[in-house]
Amino acid sequence: MSMLDRIGQKLLFSFDPETAHGLSIAALRCGLPVASRAPHDARLEVRLCGLDFPNPLGMAAGYDKNAEVPDALLGLGFGFAEVGTITPLPQPGNPKPRIFRLTADEAVINRLGFNNEGHEAAERRLAARKGRGGIVGVNIGANKDSADRIGDYERGVARFAPYASYLTVNISSPNTPGLRNMQAREQLGELLSRVTAARAASSVQPPVFLKIAPDLVDAELEDVAAEVIEKKIEGVIVSNTTLARTGLRRTTAASESGGLSGRPLFERSTAVLARMRKLLGPEIAIIGVGGVDSAETALEKIRAGADLVQLYTGMIYAGPALPGRIVAGMVRVVEKERLKSIAALRDTRCQHWAAKSLS
Repeated sequence: MSMLDRIGQKLLFSFDPETAHGLSIAALRCGLPVASRAPHDARLEVRLCGLDFPNPLGMAAGYDKNAEVPDALLGLGFGFAEVGTITPLPQPGNPKPRIFRLTADEAVINRLGFNNEGHEAAERRLAARKGRGGIVGVNIGANKDSADRIGDYERGVARFAPYASYLTVNISSPNTPGLRNMQAREQLGELLSRVTAARAASSVQPPVFLKIAPDLVDAELEDVAAEVIEKKIEGVIVSNTTLARTGLRRTTAASESGGLSGRPLFERSTAVLARMRKLLGPEIAIIGVGGVDSAETALEKIRAGADLVQLYTGMIYAGPALPGRIVAGMVRVVEKERLKSIAALRDTRCQHWAAKSLS
């Protein structure tokens, strides 16, 4: 980290995590912080699901919940940004405090619960940026008290298909009771059938990705893969936060309930990613998420089977210059290894990661 980044982190860490998050969104709205422009290199370009990504690094959902600053995020060097999770109706989420820094582990536990301003507010912002360049995905979810959660996803598809570069169906947050049950095969099959039907009814039909949990066991991963293939979903995002607490240092925050993200998630999420690549085959897209905080970790996700990678928690600890540093690091690797495309790295360590235990 630069001295400026360290000063900025110290300032933000003097606030509680949720206040600090709000301040960072406000800064991006105002055109701050100013980060060095990430290098553009044709060897980092990825064509996937009909979309042309300038580089494979994206901002994960959860940061820009209300589609307030996607263009500012792209300006930090990300090749794409994903906004949301967005639910049909506004909801406040779970009681505060609900975000906890585990600084020694470079991790975060959150139990936010899909707090967001709802479809109408997000649609207004996304409609205002329509026609601008840049790949912006929209992550859709269900309201906590919805009587028809699958219907909420259908409404999300109908509402945001005209504005989204791609749509992400998020059924893997641990902070909405019962939501992860939708990953079970019967419910998942119905969900994906109705989501694809809703997309087919739209005048614009963006790719659909399914975001899964890292806590699934092998049999559950097999069921997910089978439904994704059968329902012709374009891709899978691996993964959301974990309920596991393996390897954390003993701190008060480590015992908080919620989903864990950051560095401790890297191993398991990457092993699950590799397993999904083997189950899905070479054609279906995979975005790797979990513990990405450097060019090395981002590239290892690609070697394990990812086409693209995303981060969020890593930027909390490394600052807004992180995307540019990662992209620059990727350029150095493709140069050193004399690669024509970064895609040449995909799957080169898939077998290694797929063989790792999930226990």
